[in-house]
Amino acid sequence: MSARSYRRRDCRLCGSTDLSVVIPLAPTPVADDFIPASRLDRPQEVFPLDAFLCNGCGLVQLLEVGDPSSIYEEFLYVTKSSPGLVEHFQSYADDVVKRTKLGQGRFVVEIGSNDGTLISFFQRYGLRVLGVDPARAIAVAATAGGTETIPACFTLELAREIRQNRGAADVVVANNVVANIDDLQEFATAVRELLAPDGVFVVESGYLADLVRNLVFDNIYHEHLCYHSVRPLAAFFTRHGLEMFDVQHVPTKGGSIRVFVQHRGAGRPVTTNVAAMIAAEEAQGLYRPETYQALCRTLDRLRDSLLDVLCGLKSRGRSIAGYGASHSVTTLLHHFGIADQLSFVVDDNPLKHNLYSPGSHLPVLPSAALLERRPDYVVVLPWRFADAITRRNEAFLQAGGRFIVPIPETRIL
Repeated sequence: MSARSYRRRDCRLCGSTDLSVVIPLAPTPVADDFIPASRLDRPQEVFPLDAFLCNGCGLVQLLEVGDPSSIYEEFLYVTKSSPGLVEHFQSYADDVVKRTKLGQGRFVVEIGSNDGTLISFFQRYGLRVLGVDPARAIAVAATAGGTETIPACFTLELAREIRQNRGAADVVVANNVVANIDDLQEFATAVRELLAPDGVFVVESGYLADLVRNLVFDNIYHEHLCYHSVRPLAAFFTRHGLEMFDVQHVPTKGGSIRVFVQHRGAGRPVTTNVAAMIAAEEAQGLYRPETYQALCRTLDRLRDSLLDVLCGLKSRGRSIAGYGASHSVTTLLHHFGIADQLSFVVDDNPLKHNLYSPGSHLPVLPSAALLERRPDYVVVLPWRFADAITRRNEAFLQAGGRFIVPIPETRIL
């Protein structure tokens, strides 16, 4: 066992030890551990990437847990690098402000605030805002940009400190972060401590039902410890004196849920959305192992199809690159075993340029390299953004290049 990780034996939400492997994926390094040339002579450690189903409450989760400081303190991902996410966050803030009827001067805290994009939209309403994020350089840059951000992990101690020094939060937002937390028991206690008596806790996270339905298996990586659905989360909040009173289905990140939570007894009625989504999850078979066995068979077929295409092209002397250097790309490259078929990858995030991909050590170049190096084919590794990526790179297509999209079926553009 590595000093940088340990293996859980129980469910993060309910504590059950009745856990079954349902999505066995190829081991990978930490997904965002892109390295400089000076580290190429040192092999990167890989960790198991098997997803387990809790037969007690239904949570799907990883049991291999990395050291948060080794993952997040030098985090390279920034919100603005994801196509469409800035626009999504603007409408997100608009929706929350309208729903909660927040007036000027009320207090919003975002946990895992990254570069401050989301809370900056709350700020425009005249609200007091505070971000909390362990990625030190990103937190410092966000503060310098006008959205104060504490460079730390969110803990019970920090929640008490914020409440004592700044007051209780009228809204606490956790966007794509609840999936990344190992100790969810302390997290829920800390949120309850920080949240005002009539406050609202808003959680947005990737949705397990969409991961299965839309084949978004590459959202499974070591930073994402949990793959949430409504039934387990609702029961979890209840055990912590909180209440899920509404849930929305949103399209981001391959399919997500936005959950609204209050102190139990705070008075907002529970909408019919909660029971309806739980019923839909059960009808989909989300809590049965057979559902995941079918998913794995589909992934095997897609992997074989993509490898057949790439190996055929290479045998005819064609050059192939990849597009994308995100977390999800690490999972896809390793599980589909296609890194050997690629010469390099390009990405639009300048923080990744001139680094090398985790484990496979493919050089990461700016997207301009497509026209400079002229590969014959480019695999769109963040395949959910294939339309946006191809539109941005029309010049590459006009110059005779071709894009390959691997999911939901292998196709060549």
